[in-house]
Amino acid sequence: MRRDRQPQRVWSAALAHTIARPLIAVVMGVSGSGKTTVSALLAAALGCQFQEGDDLHPAANVEKMHGGTPLTDVDRLPWLRQIAEEIDSWRARGESGVLTCSALKRSYRDIIIGDRPGVTLVYLKGSYDLIRRRMTARHEHFMPVALLDSQFATLQEPTPYEHPITVDAGGRPAEIAAGIVRRLEERQGSGSRNESTSRVAAAAEASTGERQ
Repeated sequence: MRRDRQPQRVWSAALAHTIARPLIAVVMGVSGSGKTTVSALLAAALGCQFQEGDDLHPAANVEKMHGGTPLTDVDRLPWLRQIAEEIDSWRARGESGVLTCSALKRSYRDIIIGDRPGVTLVYLKGSYDLIRRRMTARHEHFMPVALLDSQFATLQEPTPYEHPITVDAGGRPAEIAAGIVRRLEERQGSGSRNESTSRVAAAAEASTGERQ
């Protein structure tokens, strides 16, 4: 049984950008790193849909976390699969979107991202002290401070192989979101340049072959 899902939010683009191809950003980090705030701003900047990953948790998981009991990998598996289904549905429709997920382990990220083209991992990196201060100040959130140690113990930071966009979680949310947009622009621009270079090289090779 899953608690009632919050509706996806969709905005018109609030920030001028050069991103043309559909993309999906998965924003990860420990609880308190600012995933929801930054992701909502990022989706608004891009003019795409936003899904809070926590809204996809089964009710049993939420009850456990409310009680201060860390989730096991068995608990998380149906949640991660639901997130993967959400991402795959966006990709099938050619839609852009931003989705939050703590995604603390590499094995979790393999389920929700894996080798899916067009899906970018964004890691909000914050120190233990920064996150603890934020968690202490927060109200009406189901992740108690008591679970913070567990989160940091579980965290496996993304490796270069995962091609993450890593940002400092200590910045202002609007500036973080704008910085992520710039990094996404750079990646799409680099991709376009690489594709153009490949086409030019292929054309040159074909032309040389015709002359021989």
